[in-house]
Amino acid sequence: METAAQTLGIIGEELAFHFLKGKGYKILLRNYESPLGEVDLIAKEKGALVFIEVKTRRSDDMGSPAESVTAKKRGQIVKTAKYYLNRYGVHHVACRFDVVSILLPSEKDPTIELIQDAFGEGA
Repeated sequence: METAAQTLGIIGEELAFHFLKGKGYKILLRNYESPLGEVDLIAKEKGALVFIEVKTRRSDDMGSPAESVTAKKRGQIVKTAKYYLNRYGVHHVACRFDVVSILLPSEKDPTIELIQDAFGEGA
């Protein structure tokens, strides 16, 4: 049985998927899991391979959704991205890390913000 937070996350990832497709991203994988962690979306955009973290909240009372992507989480995403690149022999391709921040208040339209190149390999 899903928790409210898991349901919110699933809704956010679906919104992000369609939002990014509308921006010209080609979504390659959703919820990529490795022994080192998970990446919400992996996509191609303008020749770059993009590893995307989606954060969804009902309000920004505790900060924006993007602010909840901690240094620890960024490090885990970078390690997972490196695992993906090595596992599939992807070399010599530009990579970046984007964050999709979604506010999904009750009874209001969602606010979606794309932060391209939100952090680097040094996380």
